[in-house]
Amino acid sequence: MKYDYLLVGHGLAGSILAHTLAAAGHKILVLDQPQANAASRVAAGLMNPLAGKRLAKSWLADTLVPFATHFYQELEQVTGQTFFHSQPILKLFSSIEEQNNWMGKSAGNQYGEFVKEVLTALPASAEIKQEQGGIIIDKGAYVDVNLLLTCLEKIRREKDEIRTETFRFSDLHIQNSGIQYQNMAAKEIIFCEGYQGATNPFFGWLPFSLNKGEILDIETDIVANEYIYNKAVYVLSIGEKQWRIGATYNWRQVDDFISSEGRQELEIKLKNLLKLPFTVINQKAGIRPAVRDRRPLIGTHPKHPNVHLFNGMGSKGVMMAPYLAHHFEQVLSRKEELNPEVNILRYLALYQEHKL
Repeated sequence: MKYDYLLVGHGLAGSILAHTLAAAGHKILVLDQPQANAASRVAAGLMNPLAGKRLAKSWLADTLVPFATHFYQELEQVTGQTFFHSQPILKLFSSIEEQNNWMGKSAGNQYGEFVKEVLTALPASAEIKQEQGGIIIDKGAYVDVNLLLTCLEKIRREKDEIRTETFRFSDLHIQNSGIQYQNMAAKEIIFCEGYQGATNPFFGWLPFSLNKGEILDIETDIVANEYIYNKAVYVLSIGEKQWRIGATYNWRQVDDFISSEGRQELEIKLKNLLKLPFTVINQKAGIRPAVRDRRPLIGTHPKHPNVHLFNGMGSKGVMMAPYLAHHFEQVLSRKEELNPEVNILRYLALYQEHKL
């Protein structure tokens, strides 16, 4: 049997690309060896159209957010599961200075429909430190990534489009007419390996900037769950009296082991937001496939036209993957040109240096 695409990896990016390709009529096969601490399995799945300490509008947010929202809601109807939770984000000010800085920035209309309201003060709360006010960010959401991945894997298995096995590069043979892997043949292969892409022999020349992220699950008596809270950390409800706290960014110790340093950092930041006592019930760590310029790594190998990459979305895979998967399918089908901001050929000079 010959496939159109052989995909390696079924994390968040890979599973969404596989679903998109299959929905467009392509014959696919996915090879994946699940890892408990993969970034996709650890991620809180937050979708925030405003990013960073300066609250700049996220790259392509006007396109990515509505596309992702529609994608997840449509997939919920197909699967009968609920994994997409639309919820405004309350970004709390830490100081009057931060409030003043924001008021100056928000005078224009650069944030469009994403800023619902700016509150210079909020009523005193017995639960949340919110007296300095904050911003209500509209179109926020979070995705239960574990449930999403389970649903997508179930679809692939029902269609016999996924195999659980470790990919062996030594068994891959690339020819002009296509690729051969063990007893499987395909026209093209797409690597969606997350952080393991940094050691992929075809794409190891790309400037991955891997970092470790840790999150905590806690129990506390917060009653209100109208918002996803953000104040140096995000705090989102995952069940009755259960909340998820995140996340750390550690470029120095890039592994998937939880650490006392990560827990301490999150607890200190949480205490600057939460007035109530809390109990940590779980801690997780994963490695993000981030990139030096904070843009995804998508495209075709400079030497092998049937070898592709779909990777590098860092902490924003939930927001980016649905649209970029659609865009890449259109590129592979010769219907669109690849966005140069994500095209791996922006790093062609690094590839040429790597060959020397």
